[in-house]
Formats: sequence, structure tokens, C-alpha cells
Amino acid sequence: MKIATWNVNSLKVRLPHLLRYLEADTAPDVLLLQELKCQTEDVPRAEIEALGYHVEAVGQKTYNGVAIVSKTPISVVLRRLPGDEAADEQARYLEADIADLRVAALYLPNGNPVETEKYPYKLRWMERLADRAAALLAEDRPFLLGGDYNICPTDADVYDPVGWRDDALVRPESRAAFRRLLHLGLTEAFHALHPHATRAFSFWDYQAGAWQRDNGLRIDHLLLSPALADRLEACEIDKEPRGWERASDHTPVWCRLRAA
Repeated sequence: MKIATWNVNSLKVRLPHLLRYLEADTAPDVLLLQELKCQTEDVPRAEIEALGYHVEAVGQKTYNGVAIVSKTPISVVLRRLPGDEAADEQARYLEADIADLRVAALYLPNGNPVETEKYPYKLRWMERLADRAAALLAEDRPFLLGGDYNICPTDADVYDPVGWRDDALVRPESRAAFRRLLHLGLTEAFHALHPHATRAFSFWDYQAGAWQRDNGLRIDHLLLSPALADRLEACEIDKEPRGWERASDHTPVWCRLRAA
């Protein structure tokens, strides 16, 4: 099974790219999408389903939004991250069962500017995510938490560590929250197979020629439960879509799992 994550940065704008990606011979079996920037009812289901996929989404007008696209049926479990559902109205989490595994598409808060409430919100959201991961681990089920984490786990994951040292994506508290997930027993797929990779980025800003100069960040991650980590065969960053016309500023990251 091939599972990919991709922050499309507006599903309406990037729909031709999404369909092109799903029509390719290398298309994933499951695709986790972030930053839809549209309401749930405006997700282009017909176009996606016409390619033989199922789709479930949690949308939000103009901002955020996540979706799961799958070649096999999707059974939704959660449409909000537990822990503060009543107060947190942002569309950032969707969890579902697909075949023999549980998958979650997530769009973690950016957290900038750090001197505002946005950064504490980011850290609280990560605490809730860790609690959810711990609950899933206690159920002893195979699961994957994939998406735009808005965190560069190490200095190797940012083109200019010194220049970015005060940003919410690289601050020590953010990285500590990410490590907490790993310390629970989760495996970050790309790092597991490419521990010494350098300049392996998944995001390039639209400004200052970042894509052309390869000044990027690695902030899109696939975290696997122990049972899935044992099935991990491959994990790569597919840079091709970032070079398409009117591309998203992110590119897909995918992993391949052996059958159970």
C-alpha cells in the first residue's frame, strides 16, 4: 500500500494538479490532503470519485481543511482532534479506518508569530495529538498520522537554521513536542529510511526564488505506529509537482507499506 501526504494550498486552485497526480501510474492508494481552503460541501467529490477514489473531508471557508482520498472505502472515526473539540473550530484533523489500518490527515498549526496566542495554540494542539497517539497505541492498532506538521525536526530539515532559529517551526518547544510523539513509539518514515539526508525538503516558499534556489523546509511527515513501521518498505519526497505551473508550495511525501 502506498500512502502519501500533500498540502495542496487551495483545493480549488490545485484541483487540476490533484487529478493529474491521482491519474498517474505512480498514484498512491491513500492520499492525505491539507489546506483545502474550502467548506466541506465545496470539495470536488465528483471529479475525484470519477477517477475511482473515495473521499472524505473536513473543510473550512478560506482556511485550513483536511481530506482523505482512498482507492478503498473510508470509514470516518473522528472529524476533530479530541481534547478541545468544543472550543477548537479549526478544520485540522480527520481520522478514518481504511482496510486494515487507521489513518489520520492532520494540518498542524503554524504558530507564528510566536509572541501571539498562535504559538501556545500550536503547542496545546500538539499535546492533544500526543494524547490521541497514546490512546491509539493503547488500542494496539496499526495507524499512521500524516500531514503538514509545520515543524522542522532538526537543523538538517531547514535550509538556514540560524536565520530560522526564532521561527515557530524550529523553536525548541516545537521540536520537543514532535519528539514526544516519537518517544511514544512512533516512527517518522522518511527519517527512518534516510537518516543522513540533507536538503531533503517538502516545502519551498513562493518568495525570493526559494524553489529555484532549493531553499526549503521539511515539514510534511508520515508517522507510523510500531506495527506499520515493521511494514515500511520505502519513503520518498516527490518533488515533481512543486515544479508544475501554479504549483502548491508543498510537494507530496509518500511511503510504501508491505501487506500485513
